[in-house]
Amino acid sequence: MSPTTNSTAATSTLHPTIFVIFGVTGDLASRKLLPALLALYVKKLLPNRFAIIGFSRRPFSREDFREFIRDNLNVKPGQYKEEDVKHFLDHMSYEQGLFDNSLAYERLLTAVNAIDRGWGQCSNKLFHLSVPPTLYEGILNHLANSGLTKPCDDLSGWTRVLIEKPFGSDSRTARSLDALLAKLFKEEQIFRIDHYLAKEALQNVMAFRFANSMFEPLWRHEYIDKVHIKLFEQLDIEDRGALYDSLGALKDVGQNHLLMAFSLIAMEEPRSFDSDDVRLSRANVLSRLESIPVKQLEHRVVKGQYEGYIMEKGVSATSRTETYFRLEAYVKSSRWKNVPFYLESGKALAEAKTEIDIYFKHGHSEAGGNILTFRIQPDEGIKIKFFVKKPGYEFTVEPKTLKFKYSDVPSFNVIPNDYERLIHDAIIGDQTLFASTAEIMASWKFVTPIVENWGKLPLRKYAKGAREVE
Repeated sequence: MSPTTNSTAATSTLHPTIFVIFGVTGDLASRKLLPALLALYVKKLLPNRFAIIGFSRRPFSREDFREFIRDNLNVKPGQYKEEDVKHFLDHMSYEQGLFDNSLAYERLLTAVNAIDRGWGQCSNKLFHLSVPPTLYEGILNHLANSGLTKPCDDLSGWTRVLIEKPFGSDSRTARSLDALLAKLFKEEQIFRIDHYLAKEALQNVMAFRFANSMFEPLWRHEYIDKVHIKLFEQLDIEDRGALYDSLGALKDVGQNHLLMAFSLIAMEEPRSFDSDDVRLSRANVLSRLESIPVKQLEHRVVKGQYEGYIMEKGVSATSRTETYFRLEAYVKSSRWKNVPFYLESGKALAEAKTEIDIYFKHGHSEAGGNILTFRIQPDEGIKIKFFVKKPGYEFTVEPKTLKFKYSDVPSFNVIPNDYERLIHDAIIGDQTLFASTAEIMASWKFVTPIVENWGKLPLRKYAKGAREVE
């Protein structure tokens, strides 16, 4: 394995860049985006000249806006020097406007041009849509119509757009969104965020597979019995009732997070570790997922809802939206012939964890097979269950575990979080950790038939804190 890497040392010398965040007063911006930008600033991984323009409908003066951001910035007390936070906030400004008001985009264009004039050169423009998916189409069209996405006269300075999942709600809406994006931007300008791809422990799946020659020959149906990918949450839907009730667990995390994890486990080794080749390998295996026939749905898919869900704020009293699912998938390939992949996720469960278990076949052991586990979060790491002989006169074996934990490594604290990595990669133009059109379409091709037939499945109720859903 000899992946290409991008030097972060040169990031601060990159072309001047303006970040425009639509929905800057929302939860995602305060929890993820702005803390990530602050971290990159402190680490000197942003261009020397950068500006952040927040765009939202709430009225703020420049100082009121900075005070609002300071009060809602999701960082620990003492995590950064006050001087660094102050200097970071000095790079921020605010434009008030409604997302569907063309005049607001004209004012935004005026603000962007003023920054460019102050710098004496055309800047890069990075637009982040931190808004509900229903607003994507309007914002994208206004961006194009306002001239905000046009390059400068000297063709300097790129324009890129960051889009949060979900990318559509089924195959049809995903195609519609993709057609709009393709009309307004080139593929190399579009950065579709599935933040799970940027988690260090999930990236390590690919490194583990292709950098260790002892495992890749065993990575096939002759040796692997099954694969279990799970994303468990202890929290319920909290204050996301109205939005969550329109999505459900399968659309919220199945179509994106779990299928992206699946693709890293099941993909063929890419021709190179450049962005295009890696994304092509992920897309190829996603396209080989076998659709689940309607007559097999009840045997291969479980749909659940925690007790009390319909009492949550914003949720319909007659809702059959799932807060839990488990499905059994297969891949049409010689590598994975008849190997089941179990994808499972749920809210309000007994523990919060995301992990991938690879179960190897028993062979001649009566004690069971080896299990390789990738722990994505929390307590990121890798462990292998293997067997050794018990001391004594009889030949009996017992299980032992080999473990690697990120927290045991001195450099653990410098590992970038997912949004730090995503923003950094968007700045340098590396799309490896962003979903491609082909990946999105292949994922929806597999998921849409299930969604269309959800009503045919029984809804299994489970108590909050349950360890499993039967």
